[in-house]
Amino acid sequence: MNDPAQSSHMSSEIAVIDHVTKHYPLARNGFGRRPHVHSVDDVSLTIREGEVLGLVGESGSGKSTLARLLLGLVPIDSGRIEVDRLRVGKLRGAQLRQLRRSAQLVFQDPHSALDPRMTLRESMLAPLQQHRIGTPQERLLRVTTALAEVGLDHSFLERRPGDCSGGQLQRVVIARALLLEPKLLVCDEPVSALDASVQATILNLLVDLRRSRGLSMLFISHDLRVVKFLADRVAVLYLGQIVETATHDDIFTGALHPYTLALLHSGQGHRIDAGEPDQLKGEPPSPVSPPPGCRFNTRCPLATDHCRTEQPDLVDNGNGHYVRCHRSAESRSRLVVEEIPA
Repeated sequence: MNDPAQSSHMSSEIAVIDHVTKHYPLARNGFGRRPHVHSVDDVSLTIREGEVLGLVGESGSGKSTLARLLLGLVPIDSGRIEVDRLRVGKLRGAQLRQLRRSAQLVFQDPHSALDPRMTLRESMLAPLQQHRIGTPQERLLRVTTALAEVGLDHSFLERRPGDCSGGQLQRVVIARALLLEPKLLVCDEPVSALDASVQATILNLLVDLRRSRGLSMLFISHDLRVVKFLADRVAVLYLGQIVETATHDDIFTGALHPYTLALLHSGQGHRIDAGEPDQLKGEPPSPVSPPPGCRFNTRCPLATDHCRTEQPDLVDNGNGHYVRCHRSAESRSRLVVEEIPA
Protein backbone atom coordinates (compact mmCIF):
# COMPACT_ATOMS: atom_id res chain seq x y z
CA MET A 1 0.00 0.00 0.00
CA ASN A 2 1.29 3.47 -0.84
CA ASP A 3 1.52 5.88 2.06
CA PRO A 4 1.10 9.67 2.02
CA ALA A 5 3.28 9.99 5.11
CA GLN A 6 6.15 8.26 3.32
CA SER A 7 5.64 9.35 -0.28
CA SER A 8 7.77 12.49 -0.03
CA HIS A 9 9.85 12.23 3.12
CA MET A 10 11.67 15.51 2.59
CA SER A 11 13.61 17.69 5.02
CA SER A 12 10.96 20.40 4.38
CA GLU A 13 8.32 18.48 6.34
CA ILE A 14 7.43 20.25 9.56
CA ALA A 15 5.12 17.46 10.77
CA VAL A 16 4.79 13.75 10.00
CA ILE A 17 1.82 11.65 11.16
CA ASP A 18 2.66 8.02 10.44
CA HIS A 19 0.05 5.23 10.88
CA VAL A 20 -1.35 6.86 14.03
CA THR A 21 -4.22 5.26 15.96
CA LYS A 22 -6.14 6.49 19.00
CA HIS A 23 -9.05 4.59 20.61
CA TYR A 24 -10.81 5.74 23.78
CA PRO A 25 -12.04 2.98 26.10
CA LEU A 26 -15.57 3.16 27.48
CA ALA A 27 -17.11 1.50 30.52
CA ARG A 28 -17.57 -2.25 30.26
CA ASN A 29 -20.91 -3.34 28.86
CA GLY A 30 -23.23 -5.99 30.30
CA PHE A 31 -21.31 -8.77 28.55
CA GLY A 32 -18.03 -7.89 30.26
CA ARG A 33 -16.56 -6.38 27.10
CA ARG A 34 -14.94 -2.97 27.05
CA PRO A 35 -15.93 -1.10 23.88
CA HIS A 36 -13.69 1.57 22.40
CA VAL A 37 -14.38 4.75 20.45
CA HIS A 38 -12.41 4.50 17.21
CA SER A 39 -11.45 8.17 17.14
CA VAL A 40 -8.38 7.96 14.87
CA ASP A 41 -7.55 4.81 12.88
CA ASP A 42 -4.24 4.34 11.05
CA VAL A 43 -3.93 7.95 9.85
CA SER A 44 -0.87 9.09 7.89
CA LEU A 45 -0.35 12.71 6.82
CA THR A 46 2.45 15.22 6.31
CA ILE A 47 2.55 18.99 6.64
CA ARG A 48 5.33 20.76 4.78
CA GLU A 49 7.08 23.96 5.78
CA GLY A 50 5.00 26.97 4.77
CA GLU A 51 2.03 24.81 3.80
CA VAL A 52 -1.59 24.95 4.94
CA LEU A 53 -3.17 21.49 5.18
CA GLY A 54 -6.95 21.63 5.46
CA LEU A 55 -8.61 18.86 7.46
CA VAL A 56 -12.32 18.35 6.70
CA GLY A 57 -14.95 16.02 8.11
CA GLU A 58 -18.26 15.89 9.92
CA SER A 59 -18.55 16.28 13.68
CA GLY A 60 -17.17 13.21 15.42
CA SER A 61 -14.86 12.26 12.56
CA GLY A 62 -11.74 12.57 14.74
CA LYS A 63 -10.39 15.95 13.59
CA SER A 64 -9.87 17.50 17.03
CA THR A 65 -8.42 14.26 18.40
CA LEU A 66 -5.87 14.26 15.59
CA ALA A 67 -4.95 17.86 16.45
CA ARG A 68 -4.42 16.95 20.11
CA LEU A 69 -2.31 13.95 19.14
CA LEU A 70 -0.17 16.14 16.91
CA LEU A 71 0.47 18.53 19.79
CA GLY A 72 1.21 15.77 22.29
CA LEU A 73 -1.80 16.68 24.45
CA VAL A 74 -3.10 13.08 24.45
CA PRO A 75 -1.03 9.88 24.14
CA ILE A 76 -0.85 7.90 20.92
CA ASP A 77 -1.96 4.26 20.99
CA SER A 78 0.25 3.31 18.06
CA GLY A 79 2.15 4.95 15.23
CA ARG A 80 4.56 7.86 15.13
CA ILE A 81 4.25 11.65 15.11
CA GLU A 82 7.15 14.05 14.58
CA VAL A 83 6.94 17.83 14.76
CA ASP A 84 10.00 19.86 13.80
CA ARG A 85 11.98 16.57 13.96
CA LEU A 86 10.90 15.98 17.57
CA ARG A 87 9.22 12.64 18.34
CA VAL A 88 5.91 13.50 19.99
CA GLY A 89 5.14 11.36 23.05
CA LYS A 90 8.82 10.60 23.70
CA LEU A 91 9.85 14.04 24.91
CA ARG A 92 10.87 15.27 28.34
CA GLY A 93 12.37 18.43 29.76
CA ALA A 94 13.99 20.78 27.24
CA GLN A 95 12.73 18.82 24.21
CA LEU A 96 9.13 18.97 25.43
CA ARG A 97 9.49 22.73 25.92
CA GLN A 98 10.86 22.96 22.40
CA LEU A 99 7.80 21.13 21.05
CA ARG A 100 5.54 23.61 22.84
CA ARG A 101 7.44 26.41 21.13
CA SER A 102 7.45 24.76 17.70
CA ALA A 103 3.69 24.07 17.56
CA GLN A 104 0.88 26.16 18.99
CA LEU A 105 -2.89 25.68 19.08
CA VAL A 106 -5.51 28.26 18.12
CA PHE A 107 -8.78 27.27 19.76
CA GLN A 108 -12.28 27.22 18.31
CA ASP A 109 -13.74 29.29 21.14
CA PRO A 110 -11.44 32.13 22.23
CA HIS A 111 -13.46 32.62 25.43
CA SER A 112 -12.48 29.14 26.63
CA ALA A 113 -8.81 29.78 25.81
CA LEU A 114 -8.42 32.71 28.21
CA ASP A 115 -8.91 32.91 31.97
CA PRO A 116 -11.76 35.41 32.55
CA ARG A 117 -10.20 36.46 35.87
CA MET A 118 -6.91 37.56 34.31
CA THR A 119 -6.14 40.66 32.31
CA LEU A 120 -4.97 40.09 28.77
CA ARG A 121 -1.55 41.35 29.87
CA GLU A 122 -1.33 38.51 32.43
CA SER A 123 -2.61 35.90 29.98
CA MET A 124 -0.16 36.91 27.27
CA LEU A 125 2.86 37.21 29.51
CA ALA A 126 2.28 33.76 31.02
CA PRO A 127 3.81 31.63 28.19
CA LEU A 128 6.89 33.87 28.03
CA GLN A 129 7.33 33.56 31.80
CA GLN A 130 6.85 29.79 31.70
CA HIS A 131 9.53 29.45 29.03
CA ARG A 132 11.78 32.02 30.76
CA ILE A 133 12.08 34.13 27.65
CA GLY A 134 13.62 37.59 28.04
CA THR A 135 13.54 40.18 30.77
CA PRO A 136 10.23 41.67 31.97
CA GLN A 137 10.75 44.63 29.63
CA GLU A 138 11.57 42.35 26.67
CA ARG A 139 8.51 40.22 27.36
CA LEU A 140 6.22 43.24 27.38
CA LEU A 141 7.75 44.48 24.13
CA ARG A 142 7.19 41.08 22.53
CA VAL A 143 3.55 41.09 23.69
CA THR A 144 2.81 44.58 22.36
CA THR A 145 4.53 43.75 19.07
CA ALA A 146 2.44 40.58 18.67
CA LEU A 147 -0.75 42.53 19.42
CA ALA A 148 0.16 45.09 16.78
CA GLU A 149 0.79 42.27 14.31
CA VAL A 150 -2.83 41.12 14.70
CA GLY A 151 -4.23 44.65 14.54
CA LEU A 152 -4.70 45.49 18.25
CA ASP A 153 -3.04 48.26 20.28
CA HIS A 154 -1.47 48.05 23.72
CA SER A 155 -4.61 49.40 25.45
CA PHE A 156 -6.11 45.90 25.17
CA LEU A 157 -3.58 44.64 27.72
CA GLU A 158 -5.59 46.09 30.60
CA ARG A 159 -8.84 44.49 29.49
CA ARG A 160 -10.27 41.18 30.59
CA PRO A 161 -11.80 38.68 28.15
CA GLY A 162 -15.32 39.82 29.02
CA ASP A 163 -14.47 43.31 27.81
CA CYS A 164 -13.70 42.15 24.27
CA SER A 165 -15.69 40.91 21.31
CA GLY A 166 -15.26 37.40 19.95
CA GLY A 167 -13.22 38.65 17.00
CA GLN A 168 -10.93 40.71 19.24
CA LEU A 169 -10.40 37.74 21.55
CA GLN A 170 -9.51 35.47 18.64
CA ARG A 171 -6.91 38.03 17.58
CA VAL A 172 -5.52 37.96 21.13
CA VAL A 173 -5.40 34.14 21.09
CA ILE A 174 -3.55 34.21 17.76
CA ALA A 175 -1.13 36.86 19.05
CA ARG A 176 -0.44 34.76 22.16
CA ALA A 177 0.25 31.72 19.97
CA LEU A 178 2.80 33.78 18.02
CA LEU A 179 4.75 34.85 21.11
CA LEU A 180 6.83 31.66 21.17
CA GLU A 181 7.58 32.02 17.43
CA PRO A 182 6.12 28.63 16.40
CA LYS A 183 6.74 27.00 13.05
CA LEU A 184 3.33 25.27 13.05
CA LEU A 185 -0.10 26.61 13.97
CA VAL A 186 -2.84 24.06 14.62
CA CYS A 187 -6.10 25.92 14.03
CA ASP A 188 -9.07 23.96 15.35
CA GLU A 189 -12.07 25.61 13.66
CA PRO A 190 -10.83 29.09 14.63
CA VAL A 191 -13.66 31.00 12.93
CA SER A 192 -16.66 28.73 13.50
CA ALA A 193 -17.66 30.52 16.73
CA LEU A 194 -17.51 33.96 15.07
CA ASP A 195 -20.08 35.96 13.14
CA ALA A 196 -19.80 35.70 9.38
CA SER A 197 -18.81 39.36 9.16
CA VAL A 198 -15.83 38.72 11.46
CA GLN A 199 -14.70 35.44 9.92
CA ALA A 200 -13.22 37.04 6.80
CA THR A 201 -11.02 39.41 8.82
CA ILE A 202 -9.58 36.53 10.86
CA LEU A 203 -9.00 34.42 7.75
CA ASN A 204 -7.23 37.30 6.00
CA LEU A 205 -5.13 37.80 9.13
CA LEU A 206 -4.05 34.14 9.04
CA VAL A 207 -3.16 34.47 5.36
CA ASP A 208 -1.04 37.54 6.10
CA LEU A 209 0.70 35.85 9.05
CA ARG A 210 1.44 32.81 6.96
CA ARG A 211 3.14 34.98 4.34
CA SER A 212 5.03 37.23 6.75
CA ARG A 213 6.20 34.49 9.10
CA GLY A 214 6.39 31.51 6.75
CA LEU A 215 4.04 29.58 9.04
CA SER A 216 2.79 26.08 8.41
CA MET A 217 -0.78 25.31 9.47
CA LEU A 218 -3.11 22.43 10.09
CA PHE A 219 -6.45 24.12 9.50
CA ILE A 220 -9.50 22.21 10.73
CA SER A 221 -12.89 23.38 9.53
CA HIS A 222 -16.44 22.28 8.71
CA ASP A 223 -16.77 25.06 6.17
CA LEU A 224 -15.61 24.10 2.70
CA ARG A 225 -15.34 27.71 1.57
CA VAL A 226 -12.91 28.38 4.40
CA VAL A 227 -10.77 25.41 3.41
CA LYS A 228 -10.90 26.47 -0.23
CA PHE A 229 -9.73 29.96 0.76
CA LEU A 230 -6.72 28.83 2.79
CA ALA A 231 -5.51 25.32 2.06
CA ASP A 232 -2.77 24.15 -0.29
CA ARG A 233 -3.76 20.53 0.29
CA VAL A 234 -6.89 18.97 1.77
CA ALA A 235 -7.37 15.76 3.76
CA VAL A 236 -10.90 14.37 4.22
CA LEU A 237 -11.55 12.40 7.42
CA TYR A 238 -14.48 10.02 7.87
CA LEU A 239 -15.09 8.00 11.03
CA GLY A 240 -11.44 8.19 12.06
CA GLN A 241 -9.93 7.35 8.67
CA ILE A 242 -8.49 9.46 5.87
CA VAL A 243 -10.63 8.74 2.80
CA GLU A 244 -9.02 11.22 0.42
CA THR A 245 -6.12 13.65 0.36
CA ALA A 246 -4.92 15.76 -2.54
CA THR A 247 -3.92 19.23 -3.62
CA HIS A 248 -6.42 22.07 -3.37
CA ASP A 249 -7.22 21.94 -7.09
CA ASP A 250 -7.54 18.16 -7.23
CA ILE A 251 -10.00 18.12 -4.31
CA PHE A 252 -12.19 20.97 -5.52
CA THR A 253 -12.21 20.09 -9.22
CA GLY A 254 -11.32 16.39 -9.30
CA ALA A 255 -12.45 14.69 -6.09
CA LEU A 256 -12.65 10.90 -6.32
CA HIS A 257 -14.23 9.61 -3.09
CA PRO A 258 -18.05 9.55 -2.92
CA TYR A 259 -17.91 11.12 0.57
CA THR A 260 -15.79 14.04 -0.62
CA LEU A 261 -18.08 14.50 -3.61
CA ALA A 262 -21.14 14.46 -1.35
CA LEU A 263 -19.57 17.09 0.91
CA LEU A 264 -18.76 19.28 -2.06
CA HIS A 265 -22.28 18.89 -3.44
CA SER A 266 -24.18 19.32 -0.20
CA GLY A 267 -21.94 21.83 1.55
CA GLN A 268 -22.19 24.68 -0.95
CA GLY A 269 -20.20 26.77 1.49
CA HIS A 270 -22.26 25.85 4.57
CA ARG A 271 -21.14 23.74 7.50
CA ILE A 272 -21.24 20.21 6.19
CA ASP A 273 -23.19 18.91 9.18
CA ALA A 274 -25.67 21.79 9.30
CA GLY A 275 -28.69 19.58 8.64
CA GLU A 276 -29.93 21.37 5.54
CA PRO A 277 -32.42 19.35 3.43
CA ASP A 278 -29.88 18.94 0.61
CA GLN A 279 -27.05 17.95 2.93
CA LEU A 280 -25.30 14.59 2.93
CA LYS A 281 -27.97 11.99 3.66
CA GLY A 282 -28.02 9.86 6.79
CA GLU A 283 -25.95 9.90 9.95
CA PRO A 284 -22.44 8.48 10.37
CA PRO A 285 -22.33 5.10 12.13
CA SER A 286 -21.20 5.00 15.73
CA PRO A 287 -17.41 5.26 16.13
CA VAL A 288 -17.78 2.57 18.81
CA SER A 289 -18.74 -0.02 16.20
CA PRO A 290 -17.66 1.06 12.71
CA PRO A 291 -19.23 -0.99 9.91
CA PRO A 292 -17.18 -3.72 8.24
CA GLY A 293 -15.69 -3.03 4.86
CA CYS A 294 -15.61 0.58 3.73
CA ARG A 295 -16.75 2.76 6.61
CA PHE A 296 -18.78 4.94 4.26
CA ASN A 297 -20.73 2.01 2.77
CA THR A 298 -23.86 2.61 4.89
CA ARG A 299 -24.34 6.04 3.25
CA CYS A 300 -22.71 5.53 -0.13
CA PRO A 301 -24.91 5.42 -3.28
CA LEU A 302 -22.27 3.31 -5.05
CA ALA A 303 -21.76 0.65 -2.36
CA THR A 304 -21.68 -3.01 -3.40
CA ASP A 305 -21.32 -6.23 -1.42
CA HIS A 306 -17.57 -5.94 -1.95
CA CYS A 307 -17.63 -2.48 -0.30
CA ARG A 308 -19.58 -3.90 2.65
CA THR A 309 -17.13 -6.71 3.36
CA GLU A 310 -13.63 -5.56 2.37
CA GLN A 311 -12.02 -2.37 3.59
CA PRO A 312 -10.27 -0.46 0.78
CA ASP A 313 -6.67 0.69 1.08
CA LEU A 314 -5.62 4.31 0.75
CA VAL A 315 -3.89 4.29 -2.64
CA ASP A 316 -2.19 6.88 -4.83
CA ASN A 317 -4.17 7.59 -7.99
CA GLY A 318 -1.35 9.73 -9.36
CA ASN A 319 0.26 13.06 -8.51
CA GLY A 320 -0.07 12.37 -4.78
CA HIS A 321 -3.88 12.13 -4.94
CA TYR A 322 -4.78 9.42 -2.42
CA VAL A 323 -8.23 7.87 -2.16
CA ARG A 324 -9.71 5.03 -0.09
CA CYS A 325 -12.46 3.63 -2.31
CA HIS A 326 -13.13 0.48 -4.32
CA ARG A 327 -15.22 2.43 -6.84
CA SER A 328 -13.46 5.79 -7.13
CA ALA A 329 -13.25 5.38 -10.91
CA GLU A 330 -17.06 5.42 -11.18
CA SER A 331 -17.84 7.98 -8.49
CA ARG A 332 -17.29 11.15 -10.51
CA SER A 333 -19.38 9.91 -13.42
CA ARG A 334 -22.39 9.19 -11.19
CA LEU A 335 -22.30 12.03 -8.66
CA VAL A 336 -22.70 15.63 -9.78
CA VAL A 337 -20.66 18.33 -8.05
CA GLU A 338 -21.61 21.99 -8.23
CA GLU A 339 -18.90 24.61 -7.96
CA ILE A 340 -18.46 25.99 -4.45
CA PRO A 341 -18.39 29.80 -4.60
CA ALA A 342 -15.23 31.51 -3.46
